[in-house]
Amino acid sequence: METLQNLLFGLSVANDPMNLLYCLVGVVFGTLVGALPGLGPAAGIAVLLPLTFGANPISGIIMLTGIYYGAMYGGSITSILINTPGDSAAVMTTLDGYPLAKKGRAAQALGMAAFASIIGGTISVIAFMFLAPALAVFAVRFGPPEYFSLMVLGLTTIAGMTGKYPSKGFISALVGLFFATVGLDLMQGIPRFTFGSMHLYEGLDFIPVAMGLFGIAEILTCGTEECTIKIDKKDVTWRKLLPSKEDWKFSLPHIFRGTGIGFFIGMLPGAGATIASFISYGVAKKTSKRSEEFGTGVIEGVAAPESSNNAASIGAMVPMLTLGVPGSGSTAIMLGALMMFGLRPGPMLFENNPDFVWGLIGSMYIGNIFLLILAILAVPLFIKILNVPRPILNATVMSFILIGSYSLNNSMFDVGLTIGFGALGFFMKKMDYPAAPMVLALVLGILLETSLRQSMIISGGNPMIFFMRPVSGSILGISILAIFYPLIKKAIQSYQKSRTA
Repeated sequence: METLQNLLFGLSVANDPMNLLYCLVGVVFGTLVGALPGLGPAAGIAVLLPLTFGANPISGIIMLTGIYYGAMYGGSITSILINTPGDSAAVMTTLDGYPLAKKGRAAQALGMAAFASIIGGTISVIAFMFLAPALAVFAVRFGPPEYFSLMVLGLTTIAGMTGKYPSKGFISALVGLFFATVGLDLMQGIPRFTFGSMHLYEGLDFIPVAMGLFGIAEILTCGTEECTIKIDKKDVTWRKLLPSKEDWKFSLPHIFRGTGIGFFIGMLPGAGATIASFISYGVAKKTSKRSEEFGTGVIEGVAAPESSNNAASIGAMVPMLTLGVPGSGSTAIMLGALMMFGLRPGPMLFENNPDFVWGLIGSMYIGNIFLLILAILAVPLFIKILNVPRPILNATVMSFILIGSYSLNNSMFDVGLTIGFGALGFFMKKMDYPAAPMVLALVLGILLETSLRQSMIISGGNPMIFFMRPVSGSILGISILAIFYPLIKKAIQSYQKSRTA
């Protein structure tokens, strides 16, 4: 009862006209930032942070939060329409979102992305409201063994991304794991595969790799193949924008499952929405009734990662506000903003500044409504992108990709890296090597190696540490079941056929 009273108080704070304006500005700018390749929520928050100088702390953090979850949805726009993820968390949306656009269902894909994001975000806010302190304490107890087990679970999803030729998918993943080793060895400080270039000391940044393998590779492919997507005006009516009953039937279980996965992984420091969306998509493929159709354009392939990455953005707020531990790069910047406003995150924040905390929670509900309205109203405008002549569209997208890659570190090296991976992605497309396993392995490989070596140091080289700790052992057990699940499923199906024959 007390929680509901606090929520009503928070909604009254959030309904202040100035707070509503900041919330709306944050959601609009966040959506635009998310749609621009290479920027993403962290860069968007950093760039727009000066807008909050001199503002009320509540209004300022409401705007920054709106940018955060607005960018989570915005990344799906270019993923679906032009196969170019606006942010790393939107990479998985390209796998089924772009094929849906090719089928003439771009509006339905964007609509489902919006609804999945709103449902995932709203449920996560409710969980945040009731469970935040307890969950935050549990999340920060995750040590290196637990992170290693979680990364292994993430890598099991590669089997669902290999396409028609599993061997080529696993080769792609192995190359991604190799790329993850580039840079300084974190334990010994020795350069690995840097070839004397200081630009590679920090490793391969995920954004140039993703934009090259997906965005530039798609542009180069369209230069040699006919890939113009035309949308009939009849397919962009308000009724068409809303998911059908069949779409909801296939998507709802994956939305709820993706929300749970995203919220939990979002709370883990360093994990973030990218890993959440990868795992959510992999779990959706393993549990879907039409798993063999994933990658060809199924609506739940959009719903699962979109609900997950939005839930992860809310989940990342939990340790930041309750413990002062940022769960992602975006919340790390927001943590700095809180310090700038004179607020100290931690357990006492809820008691000392209830108007701030509950006003922020209330604004999340309102912000999700703003996001849904914006998405529905703007989808017809987004769809018009597909009717732009392909040469003009390709040139525009290429310029955004190169500007986005340069803006990461103000370095032409990143631009060259993006173009290089674009060429690699083009040849991979031509030879039917999927890019998604490589990207997944690159993201997870860095955390996998670091947590493995830290665990070995803690245990004195005893690998049983992964099984002796309850959480780590449980996750590894789930990973083993996930690996053998397809074999068990086939065995059961063959047994049932033999019984009926």
